[in-house]
Amino acid sequence: MKLMILRVPFLPAAGMALFPFILVKTQRLKLNKVIINHENIHLRQQLELLVIPFYALYFLNYLLNLLYYMHHDKAYRNIVFEREAYSNERNPEYLKHRTFWSWTSFFAARYQSA
Repeated sequence: MKLMILRVPFLPAAGMALFPFILVKTQRLKLNKVIINHENIHLRQQLELLVIPFYALYFLNYLLNLLYYMHHDKAYRNIVFEREAYSNERNPEYLKHRTFWSWTSFFAARYQSA
């Protein structure tokens, strides 16, 4: 599948995955392999959850984290989907070997250590 990467200058983040697109803030970011891989991981997560449930779980996880951490950045960084993406964004081979619903292991690890 050919990636559809779109430049959206008013984007609040450097990159964002909105199935089936990857949105980036600047033209230069289209060539950033780390950001593109990070967003590709999110596209895979979205497909696994049939897109709409992904967004619901993402938002719910963020809200629960916000209650727990009382800090936006900590809440965002600890969303299980973000933890998987950040942990593997620098590995260009990750998606080739990733198992189905790998993000669930990040959920379990988060709450075992709490």
